[in-house]
Amino acid sequence: MNWKLFRLSIFSILFLFAIQVFAQQKPLRVGIVGLTHDHVNGILGRADQGDIQIVGIVETNRDLALRYSKKHGFSMSLVYNNMAEMVAACKPEAVCAFGSIFEHLGVVEFCAPKGIHVMVEKPLAVNLEHAKKMEELAKKFHIQLLTNYETTWYPSNQQTHELLKKGVIGDARKIVVHDGHRGPKKIGTSADFFNWLTDPIQNGGGAIIDFGCYGTNLSTWLMDGKKPNSVTAITQQLQTENNPKVDDESVIILKYDHSNSIIQGSWDWPIGRKDLELYGLTGAIFADNKYQLRTRMAVGYDGFTEEISKLKDLDSPRNDPFAFLAAIVKKQITPAPYDLSSLENNMIVMEILDAAVRSAKTGKTIYLNK
Repeated sequence: MNWKLFRLSIFSILFLFAIQVFAQQKPLRVGIVGLTHDHVNGILGRADQGDIQIVGIVETNRDLALRYSKKHGFSMSLVYNNMAEMVAACKPEAVCAFGSIFEHLGVVEFCAPKGIHVMVEKPLAVNLEHAKKMEELAKKFHIQLLTNYETTWYPSNQQTHELLKKGVIGDARKIVVHDGHRGPKKIGTSADFFNWLTDPIQNGGGAIIDFGCYGTNLSTWLMDGKKPNSVTAITQQLQTENNPKVDDESVIILKYDHSNSIIQGSWDWPIGRKDLELYGLTGAIFADNKYQLRTRMAVGYDGFTEEISKLKDLDSPRNDPFAFLAAIVKKQITPAPYDLSSLENNMIVMEILDAAVRSAKTGKTIYLNK
């Protein structure tokens, strides 16, 4: 045996392993594209956990960027006029899109060919046509294309899913999801956010898109990626003075083989909410909010026993979208099929939302091809 060659081979293997470990430990270089989405405060105001590093920001509105700079303490030297400038100067490994939903496609069109991973705020796209183009690019260039929903990180929803899969309440028969608030104007969204959020082109619709996506995302996950057989939806405009261009009230009904989902996305709730009800053959689960879960087991005709759980935050990286993004890109975790953030889940979401918008406009039930 050539011991010198053997030692050299071992050294090379260890060296490559050390490089890989070092790369995994380094923070993920993240660029931000757009500052008009109020949810951008989540990443700009996030405490440094060593998992991501914001290396550049794209925003053409200098006044808006300056306001955020003063609020969150970042240097205006991080701000660029376009993605080409930012990517060339900062070389991000991933970008997070915080512009209008219409702009998501442009972000993926620019980033995917460069191998830059993308996370967008919910929903994935402004319509199914955009979503299909984004999916094609992500698959062609082998990038991660994730969608962030606030409710993904709720321990109550994760526990609901776990209890369902364990068969605690039997097979699912009905899912009811409520999401929304009093409306963008009433809750005081910023002018930059409000302008595109209530625009049918830039947002794709009103409450049916903004909050209907939550229930479709959760239902797809709870149903293990099964598509519904049909989609029926209604929309209303109850605040004409505040939302003259889009709906502010929506109900979407999904019919599956042996169950259904009722998704109520609204800008007309008196109290903001994001909660879920799941009814099985022998009991029901109520995810009342992020941390409270109630499990009821049927007794007799209308009786039940109830267990109330007060939950804690999920363990990192499944408690935070940006920690999750970093772990995915660094291949530290592998999400389950039809995970809430996954492309396959959110393509079904877009197919359902597309059908829901058509159903609401035509007054007809839309049947999906499985």
